[in-house]
Amino acid sequence: MDIGFDQPIFVISVAAELADMHPQTLRQYDRLGIVSPSRAPGKSRRYSQRDVNMLREVQRLSHEGVSLEGIKRILQLENQVAALQRRVGELTEELGRRRTPLDSRIFAAGTAGDVVSLARGQRPRARSQAVVVWRPHPTD
Repeated sequence: MDIGFDQPIFVISVAAELADMHPQTLRQYDRLGIVSPSRAPGKSRRYSQRDVNMLREVQRLSHEGVSLEGIKRILQLENQVAALQRRVGELTEELGRRRTPLDSRIFAAGTAGDVVSLARGQRPRARSQAVVVWRPHPTD
């Protein structure tokens, strides 16, 4: 059986021992919203390996003199950064799947007012297409 990093398997006493803390400290962190474990059907806390690692990080920051409110904010910002990094990765993959890069397309206005897509280096025909109206910027 493969146990995942995020699978909530540790009861509070085991998680406290793994994090080298007292179980009451874990309860306090849960109440404050610093490390919030999953709940089993009987309402008992279940901690994952990720939770235990986070508890160790909380302990490290606390020993460095950071307040609990400061620790909570640091963890929120770290989660936000991780989410943004995941999103950048998703968008990068999406751009990689596109058939043609965005900067290789040029759009021109046809004589009827329609928008025509041209390949890079292609010139609009004199009577059917007019001027280039939009060229995507590489950051678009």
